[in-house]
Amino acid sequence: MNSINENQPEKNHEDLQGQDAVSKIRDLVNKASSCFFCTSVGQGKPFQARPMSVQEVDDDGNIWFLSADDSHLNEEINADNEVQLLFQGSSHAGFLELNGVAYISRDKEKIKEFWGPLLKTWFTDGIDDPRITVIKVETTGGHYWDNKHGSAVALVKMAVGALTGRTLDDSIEGNLHP
Repeated sequence: MNSINENQPEKNHEDLQGQDAVSKIRDLVNKASSCFFCTSVGQGKPFQARPMSVQEVDDDGNIWFLSADDSHLNEEINADNEVQLLFQGSSHAGFLELNGVAYISRDKEKIKEFWGPLLKTWFTDGIDDPRITVIKVETTGGHYWDNKHGSAVALVKMAVGALTGRTLDDSIEGNLHP
C-alpha cells in the first residue's frame, strides 16, 4: 500500500532554512497569534502546556512573550529552559511546531514595546508592575503543515480528488531551521 505522500502528484514537502524559515514562522504565527507554550519537554515526564499570546516574531525567528515572574511558566523555565510551542492557524491549515530555548529577562524596553491596555488584566500595577518579565524563545527548529495556495484552492482540490478518487490536496509541510 502506498503512503498518502506517494499518491500525491504534486510536491508536498519543502524544508526551509534561514530567512525562508523565519518568513514561514512569522506567517504562521501571525495567523494563530497564540500558542500552547510547553515546558518540561526535556525531562522525560509529561510536559506542561498553557495558552500564551505571542508578542513578536523577530528577524531571527525568535518568539517573544510576556509573563509574570511568579507564574508556573517562569518557574518551569528556570528548572528546564528547553521548550516547545504549538500553533494552529485554522482548523485545516497553518500548523506549526517549534522547539527552542527560553530565556527570561526584565528588559524594560521590550516591556514598553509590547505593552497594551489589556495586559493590565494580568499585571494590575500597569506597565511598571514589578512582576512583568519578558520571555524570549530562541527557535532551534520545528515543523510546519500548511496550504500552498490558500483554503479556497485547497477545498477545490480536495473536492476534485474526492470525485476522481485521486489524492489531490494543496498541503505542504517541512522542517524549519532558522
